[in-house]
Amino acid sequence: MQIAKNTVVTLKYTVHDPDGNVVDDGQHPLVYLHGGYDGIFSPIEEALQGKSTGENLKMKLQPDDAFGEYDENMVMMEDRTLFPDNIEVGMSFERVTEDGEDEILYRITDIADGKVVVDGNHPLAGVALLFDIMIAEVRAATAEEISHGHVHGAGGHHH
Repeated sequence: MQIAKNTVVTLKYTVHDPDGNVVDDGQHPLVYLHGGYDGIFSPIEEALQGKSTGENLKMKLQPDDAFGEYDENMVMMEDRTLFPDNIEVGMSFERVTEDGEDEILYRITDIADGKVVVDGNHPLAGVALLFDIMIAEVRAATAEEISHGHVHGAGGHHH
């Protein structure tokens, strides 16, 4: 079966940065609903269109097509008293935007001199990503998966 709109695609993959460091070892296959449901980066979904089980794809995504460019404005220094006592570098927390619409995930990148540095950039912002993909399975999506806009069952969403 070929990959087309409303097929469920299972991908085995690895992701590296341009220096060859492993970003994602692909230990768990990626299962997504094909056809513009935002289950995978758009350029990869477009490249997979029409391919079949067993085919391979190597792609490089620039930051704009992956996790975005690094934005210095997303890095803030806050007073230590605004945080609980048990915080550590590497911890994450969500903050709702001023319009109350979106939640942004911030990571604590430094704690020093009564200040906490938080970064709202994705850890891979500004990084080009190299994908090595093998199409493991393609099947027709169920009517329920299509109506919900995501995969159910193994590798997907469970109710």
